[in-house]
Amino acid sequence: MKLELIMLAIVPILGYILWIYLKDKYEKEPVMLLCKFFILGAIISVLGIIIEELLIKINIFDGYSYIFYMSFIVAGLTEEGLKMIVLIPNLIKEKHFNEKLDGVIYSIFLSLGFATVENLIYILFEDIRTAFEVGLIRAVVSVPAHIMFGITMGYYISKYKFTSAGAKKREYLIMAILLPILLHGTFDFILMIPNRVSIIIFIVYIVILLKLSLDKLDEYTNNSKKRFFRNKRN
Repeated sequence: MKLELIMLAIVPILGYILWIYLKDKYEKEPVMLLCKFFILGAIISVLGIIIEELLIKINIFDGYSYIFYMSFIVAGLTEEGLKMIVLIPNLIKEKHFNEKLDGVIYSIFLSLGFATVENLIYILFEDIRTAFEVGLIRAVVSVPAHIMFGITMGYYISKYKFTSAGAKKREYLIMAILLPILLHGTFDFILMIPNRVSIIIFIVYIVILLKLSLDKLDEYTNNSKKRFFRNKRN
């Protein structure tokens, strides 16, 4: 049964890895480098769990203040903050980061490494009767959420790197840091609200977030295609 639970945690991740790897059609990134960012994501996930446990222990809030604290500080700030601290310095100096799509690809791989450890912990330590339910929910909701936060972070990191104007660079860097935190916090906040209407709000939020994220990914995929054929003609 443990093996089945491990597979339930990992197989969806492998599916998303294959999807994003195939999405990068024109100038694929080195596999070992993608593995590096995936492993970095897994490492900071462990650190994130430790920090989150500490923040939960020192909580002084209740009611909606508690929900806000858990959503935006414990989850959003901790998880996306750790991703940012590791991703940005490693990515900016990376010589293979030579087009905008690369920022999104590496960001997603780091996010999937993070989500893998989360999946294993949530599923393996869950009661056996509900483990499969938790695994399926995480496969279709939580893991895609990490991907969408990763797309947002990578999208603006790429804008930061490939923009020369100083004021715009600062704006894009701030957005790369703040937007994933806010998106993640909002995701958790809506989920934690004890109200049936929140389920409808959550579904609407996910649909909008998915549309915006895929639009960003498609924008950079099209840029990659144009760049590839332009270089081929030259």
